[in-house]
Parts: sequence; structure tokens; C-alpha cells
Amino acid sequence: MIVRSLDDVNGTDADIVTENWRSRRIVLARDGVGFSFHETVLYAGTETSMWYANHIELVHCIEGEAEVTNDETGETFLIKPGMLYLLDGHEHHTVRPKTDFRVLCVFNPPVTGREVHDENGAYPLLTEEAVAAD
Repeated sequence: MIVRSLDDVNGTDADIVTENWRSRRIVLARDGVGFSFHETVLYAGTETSMWYANHIELVHCIEGEAEVTNDETGETFLIKPGMLYLLDGHEHHTVRPKTDFRVLCVFNPPVTGREVHDENGAYPLLTEEAVAAD
């Protein structure tokens, strides 16, 4: 059994802060459970374009509001608390938070916690074995 709090993640290498968002990666590939789980806050007034070419991501809003655009179809959705979106087709998408937008995210395959968005907005497909070899 794994028991962990956000305080256990704060200030560690699993607490990623950028100018647009903060992501606390609570469950990672090293935990060996087949998915990763994050709490992320995207900051009001920012715009972040992403594309998870190598991962499926589920995003569940627990606080705030954001506009999410499927960049491939042009469809735009207003996401509010209690709503989720699932990027099951590796969609290019853009998130525009109207307020600080607090979400819980699940990734499959799990991330290692060391990924950063590349020039396309994608995470590379890293494994714990590859990271350990570095």
C-alpha cells in the first residue's frame, strides 16, 4: 500500500513549477502501478499548448475554470469543477485558464516525473529503466 500526501511531494523533483503551471506528481512510474497521478494548477490568464503523442491523459477539474480547445477540430469546451476531459486520441490541445485551474491528472503509460514538454508540447516516452541508466 502506498500512502502519500502533497506535502511529501512539495519541493522534491516531482514538484514541477513553470511560468504557466505547477504539477505535483504524486504517483509515478517508479511506483510500478501502471499509471501516474498528478495534481496540477494551471495559472489564470496563461495559455498552454500540449500534445501527448505517447500518453493518454485524463484531466478532472476540481477547482476553477478553463477553456480547452481541441486544436485538430477547433472544438472548444468550458471545463468547470466536476467535469473531465480525456485525451484518448493523442489530441493537440490548448488550455486557457479563466481562473487558477486545479485538476487531477492520470497518465498511461505512467510518467517518470522527469518529462518536460518538447517543442511540440509533447512528453517523451521515458521509462524508469532509461532514467536510471542516465
